[in-house]
Amino acid sequence: MADLEGNLDAKDFGIGKVQENHGFPVKGASQLDFGMRHRLARIFGADGRTAMLAFDHGYFQGPTSGLERIDLNIVPLAEHVDALMATRGILRSVVPASSDNALVLRASGGPSILKELSNERIAMDMEDAVRIDAAGVAVQVFIGGEYETQSIQNLTTLVDAGLKAGIPVLGVTAVGKDMVRDSRYFGLATRIIAELGAQMVKTYYVEEGFADVTAGCPVPIIMAGGKKLPALDALTMAYKAIQSGAAGVDMGRNIFQRKDPLAMVQAVGSVVHAGLTPDQALQQYKDLSGGADD
Repeated sequence: MADLEGNLDAKDFGIGKVQENHGFPVKGASQLDFGMRHRLARIFGADGRTAMLAFDHGYFQGPTSGLERIDLNIVPLAEHVDALMATRGILRSVVPASSDNALVLRASGGPSILKELSNERIAMDMEDAVRIDAAGVAVQVFIGGEYETQSIQNLTTLVDAGLKAGIPVLGVTAVGKDMVRDSRYFGLATRIIAELGAQMVKTYYVEEGFADVTAGCPVPIIMAGGKKLPALDALTMAYKAIQSGAAGVDMGRNIFQRKDPLAMVQAVGSVVHAGLTPDQALQQYKDLSGGADD
């Protein structure tokens, strides 16, 4: 059995040496099939980055704050992001089919916030992702959780189905109540997800060692927004994640729970694609919102 501590204490991540993408802007995707790359090119811009809007929270939280009316609160934001991350039920019932966003479908689920969240199953068939014209599907992976093996099987089953259909899989690192949120944990979780075949990984930002996490993962890492923070803190987190090697951000509550979500979504996009600093992005948010600074 490999030495556990040795695996966790790996040191040489070659920071500063960019992984060769062989002519395709998305990390680790140059040798994938055409259909897979074509879908990834819808999620990521020509700069290899993505600003994604997550509003799939209702699949276990119900109509949480900011998501009471998707048609009123979320649809107006869509034109300012590259990709939408949502459930198939919301996409079919609310999101206009004329939207040209890349669609990333939540493909796992099961328990609500009233139960053990790690006890997830695959919640949709890949054929339905094809019917919806999804650019990708997302599955939670609970490394270290009670149902770790089950969630990994969910991932690998979807990866196999995705390879058949040409649809990439986004593996999401789901942190349980007792998990330590540090670079050692996220380095472990993101690498496992990539090693098992996911073409993208979504994970949380940490101040110490995040560059090691992104460097040690051979596919793009997309930063999860997490709980609502003050606007400057959220924009700073996004900026630091990008500077540390993340290929984009997938924000939800830090956008749709703002005083002015439309202004915030544009500020986040400017951090991702235009390289605005946190202070510059905050000023953009204030200018567009008429002075909001929440």
